[in-house]
Amino acid sequence: MIYSSENSANPVTKLFGIQYPIIQAGMIWCAGWELASAVSNAGGLGLIGSGSMYPEILREHIRKCKDATNKPFGVNVPLIYPDIEKHIEISIEEGVKIVFTSAGNPKTWTSLLKSHGITVVHVVSSVKFAIKSEDAGVDAVVAEGFEAGGHNGREETTTMVLIPAVRDAVKIPLIAAGGIGSGRSMLAAMALGADGVQMGTRFALSYESSGHPAFKKAILDSGEGDTTLTLKKLTPVRMLHNRFFDEISAAEKAGADADTLASMLGKGRAKKGMFEGNLDEGELEIGQVGGYIRDIQPAAEIVKNVWDEFLAAEKELSVRNRFFLEQNPGKSSY
Repeated sequence: MIYSSENSANPVTKLFGIQYPIIQAGMIWCAGWELASAVSNAGGLGLIGSGSMYPEILREHIRKCKDATNKPFGVNVPLIYPDIEKHIEISIEEGVKIVFTSAGNPKTWTSLLKSHGITVVHVVSSVKFAIKSEDAGVDAVVAEGFEAGGHNGREETTTMVLIPAVRDAVKIPLIAAGGIGSGRSMLAAMALGADGVQMGTRFALSYESSGHPAFKKAILDSGEGDTTLTLKKLTPVRMLHNRFFDEISAAEKAGADADTLASMLGKGRAKKGMFEGNLDEGELEIGQVGGYIRDIQPAAEIVKNVWDEFLAAEKELSVRNRFFLEQNPGKSSY
């Protein structure tokens, strides 16, 4: 058995003091205090996505989240954010207990955060950076595969390949991300060596998500192959196909350099699409799994459904394995 509700030894639930090893990703423009507190209240770990917030807005969201839940929650801080020092400072001042860092060098802030008693997790897309993160002293890593939405790794390593490779490389708790949106995919990630999972797209399609209704509908209407990892000359990002994506794609095929692409991206492009609902001109960051999700649910229901499906899939696999052994005596398993 990989995990059960009676098993209190899971490294992720123990590290964060939560009930289920289910983490909600700190997505820009989708992950405010309402979503984070709802996930935490349901027994998972909610994260405030600070990448879309001015410093004082982040402070407001932290305080509102504290008022809305007495359960553990955290803040996701992209290290490429221009006001990173202020975000780190505010997280410390407001007594945040858990910080997920991403898109940068974990050595830069880990020691300072840990000196204030903060649990630090870093998001990686390769074995190389998982090892660097462990060496930097982080408490856990999120290994995010190529399937994930938003900013991603240039290596294009899929979750199926990345998780076992990282598991073999580091000893700290490992959280799988990228293409995970159900209990069945959670079970697969755990079988590959993960101690828990982080989901973005599934929680972006929650009622508490601050994403624009038009953005959510665009995800629901999407299908297989409707997202692509692009902007590799800048910071790679997976986005839903739309007019802006077509323009970027055409420019890349024509050999546009990084400065040209940066000029086309401009400022506020993600806000325009994900928060304001401009489906033509906005940057619509979402993962591949969005092509298979067909409903919007309360965050608490998502946590419960994923967990229940995980347990059911684990039980089904156990039954199938037992049946195989009965039919093939002398063999260890399939």
